[in-house]
Amino acid sequence: MPEQIVRVEALSNYCRIHFTQGYPMTVAKLLQWFEAELPDTMFARVHRSHLVNRIHIEHISAGRNGVVQLRNGERIAVSRRRKGLLMAS
Repeated sequence: MPEQIVRVEALSNYCRIHFTQGYPMTVAKLLQWFEAELPDTMFARVHRSHLVNRIHIEHISAGRNGVVQLRNGERIAVSRRRKGLLMAS
C-alpha cells in the first residue's frame, strides 16, 4: 500500500493522504507519525508540511527555490534546509 501513496500533506493536527487513484483521505495523525511509520527509503520529507513518495518524483529543480515535480503534475516546494538532503539521496 505505501507505493500507492503519492504524498502526505500536513493540515494542522490532521494529514491529507494523496493516493495514485481515488480521493485524498484526511486522518487525525501528525506528519511526524507518518514520517516514523512509513519507510524512509521510500518517503522523503521535503518541507515541514509535505512527505513525498520518492517513486512518484519526476524531477527535482536545483535552483534557489527548490521544487519537486511529481509524476501526476503536482509541484511541491522544497525547503532550503531539506533540499541538500533530498539532492544527496
